[in-house]
Amino acid sequence: MEPHYNALFLCTGNSARSILAAAILNHKGAPHFTAYSGGSFPKGTIHPMALKQLEISHLPTDGLRSKSWDEFARPDSPKMDFIFTVCDNAKGEVCPIWPGQPVTAHWGVPDPAAVVGTQEEIEHAFRKLL
Repeated sequence: MEPHYNALFLCTGNSARSILAAAILNHKGAPHFTAYSGGSFPKGTIHPMALKQLEISHLPTDGLRSKSWDEFARPDSPKMDFIFTVCDNAKGEVCPIWPGQPVTAHWGVPDPAAVVGTQEEIEHAFRKLL
């Protein structure tokens, strides 16, 4: 039987970086990985440019939503094998206790949602993450 791993990508707002990372791993890592995303203070919506870049890249967007990382600390949540923080704010926050002692790592990625500029500059910031 082939191994299967669950990965959780965390960021503060869960509107761009963690969403993109989970979508990419779900596509590239299938069937060996299932990826999820969450935020410490989720915005409640996904940045429209993140959705646009996923669609341009032909990556599925069905079921994506901005959500709290607390959803993954519940007893009935999938057991995580890997936890990745993708923004420096989430790296320094106190995370929930993750059952099963998953491997944790920080992968600092600039926030494309924070880019101020022309539409082209904003699109470029998101495109760089794919």
